[in-house]
Amino acid sequence: MTKKKIGVLGSGQVAQVLASGFIKHGYEVMVASSDITKLSDWKTKNATGKLGSFEETAMFGEILVLAVKGTSAESIIKSVASGLSGKVVIDATNPIAAVPPTNGVLSYFTTLSESLMERLQALAPQVRFVKAFNSVGNLCMVNPMFAGGKPTMFICGNDRDAKREVATILDQFGWDPEDFGRVESARAIEPLCMLWCIPGMVNNEWNHAFKLLRA
Repeated sequence: MTKKKIGVLGSGQVAQVLASGFIKHGYEVMVASSDITKLSDWKTKNATGKLGSFEETAMFGEILVLAVKGTSAESIIKSVASGLSGKVVIDATNPIAAVPPTNGVLSYFTTLSESLMERLQALAPQVRFVKAFNSVGNLCMVNPMFAGGKPTMFICGNDRDAKREVATILDQFGWDPEDFGRVESARAIEPLCMLWCIPGMVNNEWNHAFKLLRA
């Protein structure tokens, strides 16, 4: 089966790691940046990867990954919404506020009554958003190896077929996907980033992930 083209919206570490992971697993990938010179090192290591503008990448990708700062996510989606209609967008963003953490705890610009993903879905109702990759650091995103086995990736979104597609990708990337419902569930999943970051912020421990256990 032909793998769908992947467009990665963003050029930071999360975007680069996920883009490299898709290339590793045989996908055709384009990465977007407003300044593609930021990606020169990534391109050197990923010769088959393509670079483009946000608009070009949105049109190229059959599946998109949104991997930008949370403060930029809404403006990016607004700017490329016409190229995303009907497509699956893996939302890896978190609504991290531009203020220092308090004793290792990040601040968010959203509340527990509204997630960033809900804002994105309202901006682009024709897009099939799936929250994923937001609750772990970039060093562990692609085929992590933990003594306790495969970690859990909590996902949510309104479109069941979109979640099934993302679950297949997560399985390839070494994760156990757990569907936790519709877009409103991002109110619970996005704060997992806060919890995940505390050991790193306080003790410089970043090599961990969540795992759901059932009796």
